[in-house]
Amino acid sequence: MRGKSLLKNNHLFNSTMLKSLFFLFFLCCSVSAYTQSKKDIKKNNITSVTVTETSNGKTINDEKTSYDDKGELIEKAEYTKEGILKKLTKKKLNNLGDVVEEEEYDEKNNLKEKTVIKYNALGDKKEELVYDANKKLVKKHVYLYDTKGLKTERKTLDPAGKLVSSKKYTYTFK
Repeated sequence: MRGKSLLKNNHLFNSTMLKSLFFLFFLCCSVSAYTQSKKDIKKNNITSVTVTETSNGKTINDEKTSYDDKGELIEKAEYTKEGILKKLTKKKLNNLGDVVEEEEYDEKNNLKEKTVIKYNALGDKKEELVYDANKKLVKKHVYLYDTKGLKTERKTLDPAGKLVSSKKYTYTFK
């Protein structure tokens, strides 16, 4: 009797595991199916991509991304399961295609947060200044690099310049 119980539990486990693996496979395939490369965006002169979902005869927006002439993402709208705007992110780029400003808006199109990004002479991100909707500095991220140009640390500072947290990056080489 105990052997049948173990066999039954093992079958349930395998069935659940199989369903989970299938779901992950489907999710990966569906995400890569509607994302386009920058090369394809530019080559085909695509200015935006809208993803919709149709279920039970009703079509709703899932997300919309907009691109500039160089194929760079400049705006992304995310929607709820009901198709209502959840979040809108707008990006401004410099002539090298680096994001120099990012604004996040809420569902009512009100500015929630604005991030200004600065780069060093080598084109590496050196700091991010994060402001709230009232243009008040909320935090600052400072990036440090080693002599090879590899990011070694990201420090987060409060508006007064006090260290709040630090992330260190270490690398392993062949």
